[in-house]
Amino acid sequence: MTTGLVAAIERIDDIPLLLAQMEKIQLAKILDEQFPMHGNWGGLGLGHIVQVWLAYILSEGDHRLNHVEGWSSGLLMTLEQCLGRTVRALDFSDDRLASILDCLGQDDEFDRVESKLNHAVIRVYDLKIKRVRVDSTSVKSYVSVTEEGLFQFGHSKDHRPDLPQLKINQSALDPLGIPLTTTVVSGEKADDPLYIPEIRKVQQRVQTRGVLYVGDCKMASLATRAFVANSGDFYLCPLSSVQMPGAELINLLKPIWDNEQILTPVYHPLLVEHETPKQIAEGFIYTIALQSDTEINGEMFSWDEQRLVVHSFKYAAKQEKILKARVEKAQKAIAKLNQRGQGIKHLDEKELHCAVNTILKSHGINELLQIEYRKETKKTYRKAYRGREAYILIETELSVHTTLNTDIWESTVRGLGWRVYVCNDQELSLSEAVLAYRQEYLIEHGFARYKGKMLGLTPLHLGSTTRIKGLIRLLSIGLRVLCLLEFTVRNALQNNDEKLSGIYKGNSKRATARPTSEMMLKVFRGISLVIININGTKHTEITLLTPVQEKILVLLGYPTRCYYGLSGVSHKSLEALSEP
Repeated sequence: MTTGLVAAIERIDDIPLLLAQMEKIQLAKILDEQFPMHGNWGGLGLGHIVQVWLAYILSEGDHRLNHVEGWSSGLLMTLEQCLGRTVRALDFSDDRLASILDCLGQDDEFDRVESKLNHAVIRVYDLKIKRVRVDSTSVKSYVSVTEEGLFQFGHSKDHRPDLPQLKINQSALDPLGIPLTTTVVSGEKADDPLYIPEIRKVQQRVQTRGVLYVGDCKMASLATRAFVANSGDFYLCPLSSVQMPGAELINLLKPIWDNEQILTPVYHPLLVEHETPKQIAEGFIYTIALQSDTEINGEMFSWDEQRLVVHSFKYAAKQEKILKARVEKAQKAIAKLNQRGQGIKHLDEKELHCAVNTILKSHGINELLQIEYRKETKKTYRKAYRGREAYILIETELSVHTTLNTDIWESTVRGLGWRVYVCNDQELSLSEAVLAYRQEYLIEHGFARYKGKMLGLTPLHLGSTTRIKGLIRLLSIGLRVLCLLEFTVRNALQNNDEKLSGIYKGNSKRATARPTSEMMLKVFRGISLVIININGTKHTEITLLTPVQEKILVLLGYPTRCYYGLSGVSHKSLEALSEP
């Protein structure tokens, strides 16, 4: 390393890597084309400001506007060399960032940004649009509810119905989990009507037909299924208990129990070599004819639908465990009615029956327990005392006892784990459908990232509806960056048939073929750019990269020049630093 007086040290961590990833998808160019700034703006353009702001959010897990200017002031040399232009801390003032959120909060403008981003990502990563997941999540807040505000009371997925919320409806591309569309609506909106507009947005942007849309039971409304089928696309979703009542499901399962229906096994797809295949589910398929309940394009629409009756072993075991716990809690609660002592109310026969029925109903196990009421007559001899004659006191003691109804239990357990899925793709096999739906966690993982430390959507520190929308859309771009990092590394590891080690704290030898972005970015903590003053001239040196850091850069397709190119140079563009 060159000797001289150390003028400053900039802790750069994962910033060059994140900026390189955003440059790869042409984020700054797309944003600048959509939001050209007027001449009085000065300094960096909107696109590069967003790049740096997102790098800050992903690195620090903090979306607060008033923290970015101070953070950037300690990284000016790094940012200038990465972006290839002059950078001022003033470029990231909270007023300027608020103006950017106002831009991103405009619906039509951001739709065009999202469309261009999708095309850039699909082109750069050579992605095929075959399967898209659609779902929604709610975001709670402690803000006051206003008549036209985004935050309203509604069904809370965070189990906080006492707090107002907004909803994020999103579509994500398999197998990346990368967002294709993001829609923000007020919290009282029902989920069912959100699916058709979201699917229509995807169709308009990807311009591809034959796509399989996967969603939960709220996507299974007849109107949504008819829309997808009429569009030339496919759907896969489970029916709710309203659409497939318990009695109807039992009728479907009866031929199985009578040994009249042959079941197709489904095996786990990720097998170790020479390992015995593990069966995870079984089921059968039947087909019905459907017709839309309203006209589509001026006429009624008819189509054929596959119904997949599936028994998931893991789901059945989970349901049985929950059912056992409910039975045990009910038995304990009923046994408690037999307690006697000071301060415990003595129930008469009517009150005891009412208390037992309430317990059974609250735990939903009315027929699973056999209830026995017992009356015990107790005679106690009382001696004569002070003029009172001796007598025999007769008391009736009521008690209740429970036993498990084994016949009902066995028939109930036999029906656990079964669910009916619907799909209009006649070529989709039972195994393909089950394995496709089991990856529903991909989009849920993205929602968890919104609320987690990395993207840090909550708590929200904004009051403007437009700016709240803008922030969520900004974070949706950040989610894209995380998904692409993850996909690229995992794909490279799979192609090379290798695993990545050195990313688990305290266990450097532990390796994985499926590292997360969070784990990999944390590895870059501690990298610094040292600015040295030699005879009045500033020179830069960077701390050495570790083998695992260099390995991650190689897997991502970035040469070590992405970091080492910052050493001893100034005003190099990120594009130049990424050259082999």
